[in-house]
Amino acid sequence: MTSKPDRVVLIGVAGDSGCGKSTFLRRLADLFGDEFMTVICLDDYHSLDRKQRKAAGVTALNPKANNFDLMYEQIKALKEGYGIDKPIYNHETGELDPPERVETNRVVVIEGLHPMYDERVRELLDFSVYLDISDEVKISWKIQRDMAERGHRYEDVLASIKARKPDFDAYIDVQKQYADVVIQVLPTNLIPDDEERKVLRVRLIQRDGVEGFEPVYLFDEGSTIDWIPCGRKLTCSYPGIRMHYGPDAYYGHEVSMLEVDGQFDRLEEMIYLESHLSNTSTKHYGEMTELLLKHREYPGSNNGTGLFQVLVGLKMRAAYERLTGEVVAAAAAQV
Repeated sequence: MTSKPDRVVLIGVAGDSGCGKSTFLRRLADLFGDEFMTVICLDDYHSLDRKQRKAAGVTALNPKANNFDLMYEQIKALKEGYGIDKPIYNHETGELDPPERVETNRVVVIEGLHPMYDERVRELLDFSVYLDISDEVKISWKIQRDMAERGHRYEDVLASIKARKPDFDAYIDVQKQYADVVIQVLPTNLIPDDEERKVLRVRLIQRDGVEGFEPVYLFDEGSTIDWIPCGRKLTCSYPGIRMHYGPDAYYGHEVSMLEVDGQFDRLEEMIYLESHLSNTSTKHYGEMTELLLKHREYPGSNNGTGLFQVLVGLKMRAAYERLTGEVVAAAAAQV
């Protein structure tokens, strides 16, 4: 950065490890561009290294293993337009490395386990999303990843998940009540006794009453809609696709709920679905579909995960433009 931005927009992306934060950040980069956006991984604010955590009997999820005072001071400085000397947590060694200089940017994204845990940090956020993976799907994903890619034994993977769960429930999961948007990934309702978890039911839970945020809706805002879009315009193999939209309540807040159960066979046909959604914050007809097609290899591109990550990214772009008065180029112009 050669000049200090007039207004820094701060975005929080929360969730457990392996819940899709990295993919979502890549989708955000498609919208904003890498030069426009700086990402801060909150793992860097671990105050205890791996050996110290083991000796103290705490996990990285526990607030005792993290320096929230420093996190708040540095995130506040970035939002005010100043650079910081950010600590570095080395995931390979499990140790704390010397800090690095980080300058601010037009968009600063803080991602990790605790972006909404500390009230001081939470109040700095301009937009927040929580990626909520249900236990059944999380276990299936983690087993597949750790056994296939890391050679771990099934029993060890399960033991690791169970060991983390009390701290996850106490310190991570509680943050979703504060998010503007929650992307919730659940087992499908379309296949009885499904064990593979390849077909997913994904919900976009959008908080009502957030200033400047207009929830995406299907057909008629505020109505309750159940829709089966399969047919000549949207190719869907077994078990098909079902969508739901309607008002709901979530942690005592009124929300708009949009749900997709099933997966898409041909992403090119997503334009049909896009044409039935309103308040998507796209700049031109088909932009949502273009963004999905741009990286069809990203995990979740063929189900509601990718669709909702793109929609939330479009909402974050709209929030940036509203807060700064600056216009971000449309996705097609950036391809």
